[in-house]
Amino acid sequence: MKKYKFGYVGIIGRPNVGKSTILNRFIGQKIAITTAKAQTTRRRINGYLTTPEAQIVFVDTPGIHKPIDKLGECLVDEAKSVIPDVDLLLFVVDGSTSAGRGDKWIIENVLKDFNGDLLIVVNKYDLIKDLKKREENLLSYKILFEKNFPCIKISAKTGRNFDTLIKNIIRKLPPGEKMYDDEIITDESMRNVARELVREKILLFTQDEIPHSVALIVKNYEEKDNIDKISIQIIVEHETQKGIIIGKNGSMLKKIGTQARQELEEMLEKKVFLDLQVKVIKDWRKKSKDLEKMY
Repeated sequence: MKKYKFGYVGIIGRPNVGKSTILNRFIGQKIAITTAKAQTTRRRINGYLTTPEAQIVFVDTPGIHKPIDKLGECLVDEAKSVIPDVDLLLFVVDGSTSAGRGDKWIIENVLKDFNGDLLIVVNKYDLIKDLKKREENLLSYKILFEKNFPCIKISAKTGRNFDTLIKNIIRKLPPGEKMYDDEIITDESMRNVARELVREKILLFTQDEIPHSVALIVKNYEEKDNIDKISIQIIVEHETQKGIIIGKNGSMLKKIGTQARQELEEMLEKKVFLDLQVKVIKDWRKKSKDLEKMY
């Protein structure tokens, strides 16, 4: 009889390779926001998958990149902090392109002293139809490492080959007992979920100059039986950005709030009152004071 397994699995990689989409696919529903913009994920997010063979705690992390400001340093530190605490790392790469400077920077600066177990997860592999180019891309990631780590080719968007990926993950986990109830899928608080949903809508609906310059602070979360009342402050760096988020006659802010509120109501199965305010704090990304609570 096979022993039951339990373990922590970190998901790392450069921005926009599909880490949060992979986490959502593992869990079977959306617990991490996803957009095509860099820095979508800013904090580690835990997702719990329970199967007949194992219970796995997946830890999603911010995309790792060479930092250019205090915010970038915080995001890299957040991702690096996960590595010593997990039983297995999933190094997620974009299989539709060959390995680039960003991947090499992670190997040389984040994983240089890593001695643990790792799987190279090649996402978006199916986007390349040329079989020769596929293999060239795959090889470019394999040779980044001195060790011969296994490569698993998947599509986070379609779920292709996820069964194989999960089997390989479970194979590498240590024996252990369940730590969490089967129905638990995340330990994220609704305060964090609300904040992240609003930030997702901002990233989706606003111009390219906004995503890196926005932070959100939950000022109040009042939970009642029939309605949750939430107040969130949106922080930007310049008055022009404030104007973009508010929009003509408040149209953009209304659109952001409406979309986030509707999604929250579906999650909570009750009414939500969502109040959004926009505040300018010049160059907040370059300041270390209170940065942690803002990003």
